[in-house]
Amino acid sequence: MAERVCPVWVGYLLASPVRKLFENPKKILRKYIKEGITVLDLGSAMGFFSIPAAHMVGPNGKVICIDVQEKMIEKLKKRAQRAGVIDRIETIVCDENSLKLAECKNKIDFAFAFAVVHETSNVEAFFSETYDALKSNTKFLVAEPKGHVSDEDFKKTVAIAEQKGFKVIGRPKEGRNHVVLLEK
Repeated sequence: MAERVCPVWVGYLLASPVRKLFENPKKILRKYIKEGITVLDLGSAMGFFSIPAAHMVGPNGKVICIDVQEKMIEKLKKRAQRAGVIDRIETIVCDENSLKLAECKNKIDFAFAFAVVHETSNVEAFFSETYDALKSNTKFLVAEPKGHVSDEDFKKTVAIAEQKGFKVIGRPKEGRNHVVLLEK
């Protein structure tokens, strides 16, 4: 599901500890992630959000990480191993036609997608497959970088999410991003 895929070399920049100064994963996710839950990270890249999420879900939780690039997933696994959370990480290499979430239907307790929707070739399928994976009343946090996504394009993204069944329940402020909190 990739139209304008982020190059692998950019993944190293996205996973940089310096990024935490203006976009801290634990601070952003702590409102939504509890111990023992199953979390879905759509467009996980090298795990900037996935690894902190894996710490937050604890030993009885799981983070399912999806990316279209196998090299990103390979780097994520290495980073998760070093961080001591590889046992909490499950990975899926999706493709441009599917997120490959069939086995996750109605199993996800919380999902998030940071700077990924604008890279998908089929936004409708992205939201539809994600909707199906979530349990009822589950929250889905979507953030898109203002530098890449215009206000108008983000409004279109939210409208598509609503067409696929999501309800807008909040608009958190998260740095230089357009952000919406959706609920199934």
